[in-house]
Amino acid sequence: MTALTKYARLEATGLWRATPDAQRREVIVSIGDATLVISDLKDQALTHWSLAAIERANTGQLPALYHPDGDPGETLELPDNETDMIEAIEKLRRAINRSRPKPGRLRWVGMVASMAVVAALALFWMPGALRDHAIKVVPDVKRASLGTALLKRLERVSGPACESAGGSAALTRLSNRLDVGRVAILPDMTRASLHLPGRLIVLDRAVLEDHEEPDVAAGYVLTEDVARMEHDPLRALLEAVGLRENFRLLTTGDISSEALDAYAEQLLLRPSATPQVDTQLARFAKAELRSKPYAYARDITGETTLPLIEGDPMNGKLTAPLLSDADWLRLQNICGG
Repeated sequence: MTALTKYARLEATGLWRATPDAQRREVIVSIGDATLVISDLKDQALTHWSLAAIERANTGQLPALYHPDGDPGETLELPDNETDMIEAIEKLRRAINRSRPKPGRLRWVGMVASMAVVAALALFWMPGALRDHAIKVVPDVKRASLGTALLKRLERVSGPACESAGGSAALTRLSNRLDVGRVAILPDMTRASLHLPGRLIVLDRAVLEDHEEPDVAAGYVLTEDVARMEHDPLRALLEAVGLRENFRLLTTGDISSEALDAYAEQLLLRPSATPQVDTQLARFAKAELRSKPYAYARDITGETTLPLIEGDPMNGKLTAPLLSDADWLRLQNICGG
């Protein structure tokens, strides 16, 4: 069976030359199974050319000149009156070329696939990996520095952090009693409390001035401390500022002022911390602090804070005062009364 059935009986005459120095011979050309058969006028085969390895030396020109792939010295010339044979050979060559693998296309597909993988890694894996690495390697000193930098930006909205000789000393004693790091008081913050990197907790002055006992302020502090433990504030910062600032922190040790400004604005608009109640109550128990005063300060009806009221770890127990009456008065007046 021939390569193309319609050309099974097709023959043509042409001029064949075995080598560049040889004399051209008139030959009979026919199409066989996978080969182009070149025979002499006595119908004796002189050579067979693989159909898959036929090259044309003068595409689009007549007479058509062919040679085996890799051997341009052996040639076959078909005159312009043998159009049927020329058309058959060209059709066979096109069909064979279509069926061959396209290494250029495969390389292009491979390159596109590689770029897609790299892009996917950059988009989905790299930000998280970079952020996780930064969280591991950023020292506590730098965390504290970032917390202070954010506090300075909050002060632009609220006013400078409240300080007084007696009030600051009382605030330090309260922080040490609760084991929470640093606590700062702002005079006009848009929310009751928040926490920043470097174990820095910020309270609004109203938390001190609007309540009769320090247990409420202490409850806000402990709640922010639990929220800090449940979700690292440095992670929250890095998630907000994006990949570029994460990379900047790792390479230069800083985050741009613009990114910190934008994040400080976000902090003031975020809802209050709502940590897991069980963890929250455990923290109150560790500090030997009543949770009931804080719960009623958050909701005077107690409806939304009922678990904190019913689960008060100090319920029915005698607790030592958090601060002396004098220290509590000094702390309530830390912002000037």
